[in-house]
Amino acid sequence: MNTDQAVEAILAHHRTLVSRVESRVATLVDSVPTEGHAAPLASLVAYLAEEVLPHALAEEQTLYREAATRPGLGMTVAGLSTEHQQLAAAIDLLATAPDRREAVKWAHTVAQLFASHVTRENELVLSSLAGDSTVDLPAILRAMQTLTEPRPEQSAPAADVTAALLALLLKGTTALASAGKGEAACTLAASAWATLRAPRPDLAHQVTRELHHLVKLASQPGPQDVKPDRVQNPAMEPQLDVRTLVPAQRHDSIFETYRDLDAGTGFVLVNDHDPKPLRYQFEAEHRGEFTWEYLEAGPRVWKVRIGRTVLPSGRTVSGPE
Repeated sequence: MNTDQAVEAILAHHRTLVSRVESRVATLVDSVPTEGHAAPLASLVAYLAEEVLPHALAEEQTLYREAATRPGLGMTVAGLSTEHQQLAAAIDLLATAPDRREAVKWAHTVAQLFASHVTRENELVLSSLAGDSTVDLPAILRAMQTLTEPRPEQSAPAADVTAALLALLLKGTTALASAGKGEAACTLAASAWATLRAPRPDLAHQVTRELHHLVKLASQPGPQDVKPDRVQNPAMEPQLDVRTLVPAQRHDSIFETYRDLDAGTGFVLVNDHDPKPLRYQFEAEHRGEFTWEYLEAGPRVWKVRIGRTVLPSGRTVSGPE
């Protein structure tokens, strides 16, 4: 394979990725009037997670690394890497969209971000490297393909065993929820999240996304008992509004706020969707140690008062001297 053939192979792959993302977005949009958007949304998110994001990571490790050493391309590569982060954040928001309208909005955003990013990449990086006789583009292409091709299970590194087991467990939770065992599925997923949170935060984040999906799949009713007056002076307690944070940051911020509470105190969580997946995670880590009171239940704003009933291990309250 020569340089021209390598360039065309990369361009063709880019066209395929963009086309398949756009076709899945179109299918999602067409399904919305019939309220059958769950399957198209899952298909789009799966394709982005399994094809687009691994491709982006492989580019950073090969194409971008080479381009960054070339005069005049350093800032361009930095900007494209930032776009990868923006794309990943938008995919997170798509995966956890609270309703059909939000799902369509973020699907369009992801498609537009990705299409414009690929165009910039082709025009600013690929064309520059193709014109540099010292760059071995066929070798770069082979390295990218090696990074993105599926690896045989028997040769997978030991660190991936946990990921493989988690994938099997999440398939099981999906089957449970589909069989009408939504509560069991969500509880099991939350337990996995609690187990992985410290040693494998990357996999724990994956479980958080799946937990949102399980809650929707289980089709459990929303809160039936929203009574702000049951909580003493909720307006006097601090509020934590996570609506401006990306999903990856929301749960960490919430748990950090909870850890800082004294017994008998609480805070009001403000969110743009029912934080029911979060409650399963609290049950997994803090069963019997927290309270959960809905103060407002949508459709656009959700408020939950989260309180602490006991002190965290190692903390004490000083009495009067």
